[in-house]
Amino acid sequence: MNWKKYMAGIAGMLFLLTGIIRIPVQAEETSGEPENLYARSAVLMDADSGRVLFGKEEQVVRPMASTTKIMTCILALEEMEEGETGTVSANAAGQPKVRLGVKEGEEYRLEDLLYALMLESYNDSAVVIAESLSGSVEEFADQMNEKAREIGCRDTHFITPNGLDAEDAEGVHATTAEDLALILRYCIRESPEKEAFLAVTQTRDYTFTDVSGKRSFSCQNHNAFLDMMEGALTGKTGFTADAGYCYVGALSQDDRTFIVALLGCGWPGHKNYKWEDTRKLMEYGLANYAYRKIGTDDMKAGQEDSLKIPVENGADPEDPYKRGTVVRASAKDPESFRLLMRKDEKVECRTEIPDALAAPVKRGDQVGKICFLLDGKEVGSCKLTARESVEAYDLGTVYHALFPEFLLGQ
Repeated sequence: MNWKKYMAGIAGMLFLLTGIIRIPVQAEETSGEPENLYARSAVLMDADSGRVLFGKEEQVVRPMASTTKIMTCILALEEMEEGETGTVSANAAGQPKVRLGVKEGEEYRLEDLLYALMLESYNDSAVVIAESLSGSVEEFADQMNEKAREIGCRDTHFITPNGLDAEDAEGVHATTAEDLALILRYCIRESPEKEAFLAVTQTRDYTFTDVSGKRSFSCQNHNAFLDMMEGALTGKTGFTADAGYCYVGALSQDDRTFIVALLGCGWPGHKNYKWEDTRKLMEYGLANYAYRKIGTDDMKAGQEDSLKIPVENGADPEDPYKRGTVVRASAKDPESFRLLMRKDEKVECRTEIPDALAAPVKRGDQVGKICFLLDGKEVGSCKLTARESVEAYDLGTVYHALFPEFLLGQ
């Protein structure tokens, strides 16, 4: 038998079969962080805790283009009334492309415009929504900035509801990758309208008319990530000359939800860079992070037994003449919690207790707490409570302690 020809034939058959049969491949666990990202700023965030799992210049302020519209959308969902409509102003009708093409004086249902905003990223739709809800773009931008501060964004400044490049006395229209991820986290995890947000952004096609019914429109969802990976939840693209290509999106698999935010991810000629970076970061998260139960089991052996706190002016039950004693503290029935972690990450415990307590102390009183730290940052805590009661030392305490001895001596 000619073994070379035989093996060549086998190799050829395998090559043909790989073009027909999809062989499932499980992501390999890697200890190294993602490298060679195209984005100037990037974040991979745990949607449940808000913890940044990976960052590249994640706190550098950059323009964010139409990713802005996730804030416009969630504010509108929270503020507008059912069936509310808006009338098109000259300002809205004059917005640059990309636009729906609304005309001054026309009336639209704001709910319909949300689909035009998020599926097609129409700039005029954003202005109609902003002016209808707040009276002006400037007033709406103030609401956007207030909401950003409530969410915890530290370096975000909104000027427009559509994300077009802009500048005012306070700076340029910009954010950071970390802040942008926090905003999407709010949209899908914390907002009372989170389900409505997902419903809008997951819609593939949407058709509507103006209030008069004279004009009709069709929208298609341009978030390619929805078809890229299993569990893709939502996302928003963006592009301006200053911002470059931007993206923010979320994915959920096996009870884990990740958020990716990208700023400055290429310019014309490199439109697909954002999809490559998004996939790389999501696959890194899926391969390396799993939930772990955190609780007092993470304390060092004997650490809890050593928690004894002095009680000033406390009555010592073993020595009625002694002024001052100690109380033992423990984390009785602590509430454990889950945290998304890499295998090589470790949680440290830090006890926070006062130098002394003032009598009286009742059993079950909180006397301190245990902090759980990851990379030096607190990720959770549980209460430390007194394991016994301590009375205040006074003449009555001494009398009650000595009275039985006095009777025995009679």
